[in-house]
Amino acid sequence: MKIFDCVTFFEENRLMNLRFNILNNFVDYFIICESKYNHQGIKKKINFNKNNFPKFKKKIIHVIIEKFPKNLNPWERQAFQREGIFKGIEKANENDLILFSDPDEIPNPKKFKNLNFKKKYFIFMQSMSYYKLNLINKNLGKNWEGTRGCKKKDLFSIDFMRNKIKKKNLNYGFWRIDKEKNIQIIDNGGWHFSYLLKPKEIQKKIMTFAHTEYNKKKFTNLKNICECIKNRKDLFHRNIVYEKIKLDKHYPNYILKNKKKLNYWIAK
Repeated sequence: MKIFDCVTFFEENRLMNLRFNILNNFVDYFIICESKYNHQGIKKKINFNKNNFPKFKKKIIHVIIEKFPKNLNPWERQAFQREGIFKGIEKANENDLILFSDPDEIPNPKKFKNLNFKKKYFIFMQSMSYYKLNLINKNLGKNWEGTRGCKKKDLFSIDFMRNKIKKKNLNYGFWRIDKEKNIQIIDNGGWHFSYLLKPKEIQKKIMTFAHTEYNKKKFTNLKNICECIKNRKDLFHRNIVYEKIKLDKHYPNYILKNKKKLNYWIAK
């Protein structure tokens, strides 16, 4: 069985470097699906180049979406880009494992050996950090429903797997046949490194992603972003507590061995 680690991409090269180093010994292929347009429908340059990652180049398949269909809203463009991943897994066999993550979600590779393939889908429950590797969303803990996975033979839509395969499905009665329940929940299933970005990068992300409700000046102005990072407050003024924790054995070995290199991204 081969493992295909799949993400959509905007300009998250920093996160890709983390991803490749953390997962390289465990996955067979990295599928990077990038579009020439952002989710607002505005043309952008191609920001990923596998030649910048020579150590991992042979494993990387870079899929480029040339254009979106007309008259799509931002969420539909996001879904269309996700489905583009199928072009990158054409060589996968029906029993190969397909993992899908948003680019800031990295599954815990130590958990791959615990997958129960009698189950159809997998949800990796992940810790959620903001701004820094060790600045944790205390409200959420390790309960972020991040990376999803299944065998290729069970995969008919990436966007469906992302949006409809949810932990809460397990709480519905057997008569709710519209809710997929053949799911394994993977605890301690990885890391969601949200907004591991510098202020101007955060500004750009908010102004271009599918969550148009946040594309407002009170959120996108650099003063707000810098103050939120400095004071460890939520970007969107939600009542969320961020707590600094130690980098310990629950973090990937790559991060623990490269603290000096990653110093800027570690909360002091």
